[in-house]
Amino acid sequence: MSTEQTEAIVLRVVEFSETSLIVTLYTRHFGRLSALAKGARRPKGPFEGALDLLACSRIVVICKSSDALDLLTEAKLQRRFRAGQTSLIRLHCGYYVAELLRMWTENGVASEELFDLMTRTIETIDGDGDALTAVLDFELRAMRLLGNAPATDACVGCGGAIESAGARVPFAYQLGGVLCPACRGGQREVASVRRGVIDQIAVRQRSQKPLSGPLAASDYRDLRAVVGRYVCTTLGMAPRTQSLLPANWVAH
Repeated sequence: MSTEQTEAIVLRVVEFSETSLIVTLYTRHFGRLSALAKGARRPKGPFEGALDLLACSRIVVICKSSDALDLLTEAKLQRRFRAGQTSLIRLHCGYYVAELLRMWTENGVASEELFDLMTRTIETIDGDGDALTAVLDFELRAMRLLGNAPATDACVGCGGAIESAGARVPFAYQLGGVLCPACRGGQREVASVRRGVIDQIAVRQRSQKPLSGPLAASDYRDLRAVVGRYVCTTLGMAPRTQSLLPANWVAH
């Protein structure tokens, strides 16, 4: 066993007993971990709100060498997620990115870039930025960091270049990206996607900073449809909270 300190984002909270919780955390230095928080359900428990969903906290955890749960001994709140007090849409955006990060990651596999991306996304959702666009950017950038981003520049069938003149591009969900006309035939789960949407996907998954300017309503609608379906395909299932996101851009 070892005692470690790190920053953590709370991704899920499950009641364990009358007084304790099991929490799933994504940490800066140790990736995803699940830990037992003894006494966390007591009215005057030792964690002082630091284990609320999407809270960012500084934690102390005893890491077990076996398959047993790690033991959370301390958590000091750094930032509370308050979006639910102002906007149901922002609350649902927060639920969705928390579920995605939990489903996409494995215990003990750390990525500081992914941790920082999640932190920035939470801050945008919890603030006055465009939460719906922030979710799209999180999905695309996180998939790039995890190695399963959709291909946008070359055909996923043959590796050849994609003609830039066409107004629409075949996009193969199961193969993971765009197709040239020669490779289009006989493929399943292929959609005809506007070139502008493919360009948006390419730019957003590679950008290191939030892009300036709001998305057009039609671009958001098409991006939400393509990215949402691609996420489901890569996971092999639909995240429970994905249906809470609006299909069309709305003020929030």
